Amino acid sequence: MSYESISVFDIFKIGVGPSSSHTLGPWKAALQFLEKNKQQQTLQHITQLQVLLYGSLAKTGVGHGTDVAVLLGLQGEDPETFDVNKINETVQNLQINKKISLSGTNEIAFDPLVHIVFLYDESLPFHPNAMTFLTKYADGNETADTYYSVGGGFVVQEQSNDLKLSTVQLPFPIDKSSDILHWCMKTGFSVADVVLENEHAWRSEQETHDGILKIWRVMYECIYRGCHIEGELPGGLNVTRRAAALNKKLLKDCSYTQFDEWIECIKKQGNRFQYILDWVSCFALAVNEENASFSRVVTAPTNGAAGVIPSVLMYYAIFCDSNENDKIIKFILCASEIGCIFKKGATISAAMGGCQAEIGVSSAMAAAALCEGLGGTPNQVLQAAEIAMEHHLGLTCDPVGGLVQIPCIERNSMGAIKAITAAQLALQSNPYDAKVSLDKVVSTMWETAKDMNTKYKETSDGGLAIHIPLSLPEC
Repeated sequence: MSYESISVFDIFKIGVGPSSSHTLGPWKAALQFLEKNKQQQTLQHITQLQVLLYGSLAKTGVGHGTDVAVLLGLQGEDPETFDVNKINETVQNLQINKKISLSGTNEIAFDPLVHIVFLYDESLPFHPNAMTFLTKYADGNETADTYYSVGGGFVVQEQSNDLKLSTVQLPFPIDKSSDILHWCMKTGFSVADVVLENEHAWRSEQETHDGILKIWRVMYECIYRGCHIEGELPGGLNVTRRAAALNKKLLKDCSYTQFDEWIECIKKQGNRFQYILDWVSCFALAVNEENASFSRVVTAPTNGAAGVIPSVLMYYAIFCDSNENDKIIKFILCASEIGCIFKKGATISAAMGGCQAEIGVSSAMAAAALCEGLGGTPNQVLQAAEIAMEHHLGLTCDPVGGLVQIPCIERNSMGAIKAITAAQLALQSNPYDAKVSLDKVVSTMWETAKDMNTKYKETSDGGLAIHIPLSLPEC
């Protein structure tokens, strides 16, 4: 039987904001295009290139930096390691010189304003996030390579052989949440333990541990950075960054010079409900303000929802006395499997399912992981995920100005709080009394996504996007 095998490192990717489907995806598509030509030994023979952006990629592409991502990808830059401080300089040089060096080796004439085309009124049937590379070669041949950014930084090429499922054979194959329960009951493992066993199909346990801790490091560095940068976000909406001011207010006069000292300052102020609530919001705001600033974030499972899981994980580490590597690793492993369930049974793309596919999924992932970390049974873990998603069903994606700012940033704080509430509800409940299963919610979410009007699917054609004057700040 063929099934889709998705690793924790497919769900959690290190990249650059502001969007996994509109920034990271197109960036990776450009890299795949280069790799295809390298394998065919045709990269050096490219003489002309044009990039067509369709549907949602066109309508919100400028605000999401799709054109910027394509340019960096075509130069062969790695989104995981590229110095984000050099983005503006690199793009400006390309615009001025009107030339691009494909993979750093083949320089051709390329004017971004001419050779990146936004087809606002055209969409391809497979997925709204489509892009085509029209290529001419020295021998006169021409090709058209179409790629789809299907959410969370996942990219597939149009040809059928590129759309096939990954079939790495896992010891515990999982397609639905009922499969998770089956393996947990059969082995006595926690959800995280089952996932860790599956990860052995790709790499050693030590490599998995190291990779997850690297993911966590990028997350908390992003939070720390975002809590100490003031000013306005780029893009023209004049949105004021709030995390730094909130951080300063909450810590009062406590002094620190590095991350660990900062954490101790946070702990010293106590654990009052309102204080903890403010910090969870602050952590989420920090990540998504960084995301909106083309900074380095972790796709979790998308960039638009990148703040939910890090903020809940920080809450778990600081306020639940769980700042230990083993607990952090298990949290991320558990969260990843819930993300896999939604990707397989529904979507994690806002262009396909609205914001329920981003904030809703990330909230469900965080709720499940927190529930398990606090001692929940596998049944309670899945119930926590179900509760979190149930109360995000129907959430639309209507970014004002096509930017991942309004209402995206605040939604991450709301998603984090809902995740904590869902985990607590599950821990205090008997899951066998629940009337709704996680699998039923996944199916319902997918049906809701298909019924949702296209204007609420990351097009900026409806909702807040058409009712908020672009000159108004968020607050």
